[in-house]
Amino acid sequence: MLPCHNNISVTNERSTRLPRSRCRRWRQSRAGIAFVAVAALLISTVAWLSLVFSGTTTHRWRRLKYWEGSPHSLSGSIPWSSFPDRLPIPPLPPWFDSSQDTPRNRSLSERGNGKREISLNDIVFGIAGSSHLWKRRREIVRLWWRPLEMRGHIWLEEQVPTEEADDSLPPVMVSEDISRFRYTNPTGHPSGLRISRILTESFRLGLPNVRWFVLGDDDTVFNVDNLVAVLNKYDHSEMMYIGSPSESHSANAYFSHSMAFGGGGIAISYPLAEALSNFHDECIERYPKLYGSDDRLHACITELGVPLTREHGFHQWDIRGNAHGLLSSHPIAPFISIHHVEYVDPFYPGLSSLDSLKLFTKAMKTEPRSFLQRSICYDRERHLTFSVSLGYVVQVFPNIVLPRELERSEHTYVAWNKLGHPQEFDHDTRKSYKSVCKKPVLFFLKDVMKDGNATLGSYSRAKAKDDLKRKVFCFPHPPPLQYVQNIQVLGYPLGKNWHQVPRRLCCKVNNTGDEAFQLTVGQCEKGALSSFTDSL
Repeated sequence: MLPCHNNISVTNERSTRLPRSRCRRWRQSRAGIAFVAVAALLISTVAWLSLVFSGTTTHRWRRLKYWEGSPHSLSGSIPWSSFPDRLPIPPLPPWFDSSQDTPRNRSLSERGNGKREISLNDIVFGIAGSSHLWKRRREIVRLWWRPLEMRGHIWLEEQVPTEEADDSLPPVMVSEDISRFRYTNPTGHPSGLRISRILTESFRLGLPNVRWFVLGDDDTVFNVDNLVAVLNKYDHSEMMYIGSPSESHSANAYFSHSMAFGGGGIAISYPLAEALSNFHDECIERYPKLYGSDDRLHACITELGVPLTREHGFHQWDIRGNAHGLLSSHPIAPFISIHHVEYVDPFYPGLSSLDSLKLFTKAMKTEPRSFLQRSICYDRERHLTFSVSLGYVVQVFPNIVLPRELERSEHTYVAWNKLGHPQEFDHDTRKSYKSVCKKPVLFFLKDVMKDGNATLGSYSRAKAKDDLKRKVFCFPHPPPLQYVQNIQVLGYPLGKNWHQVPRRLCCKVNNTGDEAFQLTVGQCEKGALSSFTDSL
């Protein structure tokens, strides 16, 4: 078609009408083409939008995005897995939960504030014991068990006489027969198989409203109030494996540095216990060479890909001898448990092992949150250092000792394997002072009571075998507080959320005379540096 020009000049009328009619038809044709193109564009746009925002497409898009960020990328939810030319996707294992459309690892802040805090009744305890030792060990369990508030069982290899039953203790359960399982470790004992199945047997009891399972031994002491506070930090609907390794480097190297040792206590969330119950018996058959129970449990949890969440308040206590160094330097974390309490010396001088544990647990129950928490303060005029371990001891050093040194555990004990060199331990240690003139004077807890909202502890001076040496070799410097026989420690309660961001406590020296002495211990105020810097 020839172009239309407005300035075409022709000499006759026919020749003039012809180009004009052609021009008019060309304009009409061009308008029609444009109209058809716009209509086609609108139709295709509407169709595309309806496709994009349809329920099916949106659902598939979301599942595609989830698949891209999910570790389970080979699941059957891949949008294009229905293509006939693709290889079939293998079925998911029975312990994999594919019902979640969003990632499971959510923080507490992402879950919001609607989470109900757990209580003691939400926990089921599985305590491993021996029928031959139960008559003696039950006195240890009695110290911390609360029959009206707690649920759980003592699991023994055989039934004990009925006269040994006690309503103030957990009910006794007899473990299932383990003779069908292989055990080939030459140095261990097959009871490790039985104890490793306590979690599974406890789960299969089908108790209602369970959020956590806590495992321990019959010679373990639990601070259940702090246990509840610590578990409230975590989401019980996730697979959680909480505990702590051993203090012994050799034990951690032999078993695993990422394994929770069972004597110190292991907390297992309900979803993890449920997953383990589905394949635990098959799993332990794959590990006949392992030594005990907690390493078998760790092996099966490792197959699920769940790591250990460390809480420093669980204590395996693979030590022997004098536990003073550990008790006087507890980590800045809520005290939750100790194990092997029969294999260390009595905590308090002049008392038997059981009587020491009774005083120990009395102080623990009086103020659970601050129990064994430390504080360091100074008397500048007398040039003294006070190191307080609430509920246990007050150490008075005859000189200024910096906090960095006091944070280390005094090496007063040996490891479970009876090795005593510092490299045997996986925590910071320091040697005891050789000079009698540098050794601290110790004031051990004598009694504790509530004083309104605070606690009042009475700590009595311990008679040391080197008191005479101190008087002779340290002359003319007298022993610190030589006329003081008793120190009172007034402890104020910690905030409810102290365990979320713990900090060493602050203390203040209240000089009340030559024969009476008092310390005040409590949570540091906001903006306060420390007892040490405030004393400079």
